[in-house]
Amino acid sequence: MDFSKMSPEQITVIGSGFCVMLTIHFTVQLLSQHMFYWKNPKEQKAILIIILMAPVYAIDSFVGLLDYQGSKPFFMLLDSIKECYEALAIAKFLALMYSYLNISISKNIVPDEIKGREIHHSFPMNLFQPCTAHLDHRTLKLLKYWTWQFVIIRPICSILMIILQLLELYPSWVSWTFTIILNISFYVAMYSLVVFYHVFAKELKPHNPLAKFICIKGVVFFSFWQGIVLDILVAVGIIKSHHFWLDVEHVQEAIQNVLICVEMVIFSVIQQYAFHVAPYSGDVAAKMKLKKND
Repeated sequence: MDFSKMSPEQITVIGSGFCVMLTIHFTVQLLSQHMFYWKNPKEQKAILIIILMAPVYAIDSFVGLLDYQGSKPFFMLLDSIKECYEALAIAKFLALMYSYLNISISKNIVPDEIKGREIHHSFPMNLFQPCTAHLDHRTLKLLKYWTWQFVIIRPICSILMIILQLLELYPSWVSWTFTIILNISFYVAMYSLVVFYHVFAKELKPHNPLAKFICIKGVVFFSFWQGIVLDILVAVGIIKSHHFWLDVEHVQEAIQNVLICVEMVIFSVIQQYAFHVAPYSGDVAAKMKLKKND
């Protein structure tokens, strides 16, 4: 394959496609390990949904790169697919943490050793909740609701946004309204996860929750903030159409999609560590036994 004879467009597409294949390879590798050691379906189902987030983002972005001249509703649909899956992954992450702690909201099961633990709310949540709350079934259910509201609001907003775009009823104030609603919804969902992590940091430590949290939060924040930075760079004229094979209207979308394809390789590798199969394969138990014998 002679790269010197290829156009920038062909090299970009081939490179991005290679990144997508790497992401799928690492994800399938980890997924197959969990399927082979299928010891705890409740936890591992949540893990499978979370680790599939990387290939979903990568494939979605690659499709957007192939059809780089798509309409605004098309790009909005692609973004909505990623963000709706992101909402599901966040909800499943909280469910996974509940499973680690043997908490069942539906069955009203809260271990006695964690009841009464203090939850300290920070600004601006302390405007709506007491600064200090005590852990019980009601507060745990509230944290769950705060997470799941994003799972519901995100798809509803996505559908409405796409319909309004197709009907050409999408002025800037409507766009800003959806942006504000979604950002508030996302903040509340992430806040509930952070609170949960801080309250149970000691109990969750053996399960490496910080690495798992970084996998989800990192994917989301990288995509969100780099999109804003690229918008600004295009708006001020630093990124121009003559730098690429695209017209200026689609430059930002193309760069964003390429970056996501590359970044998902990195996150799929991090997931190998964060969601390792060892706790279900017996390797961890064997190592702990050896240490005790020593």
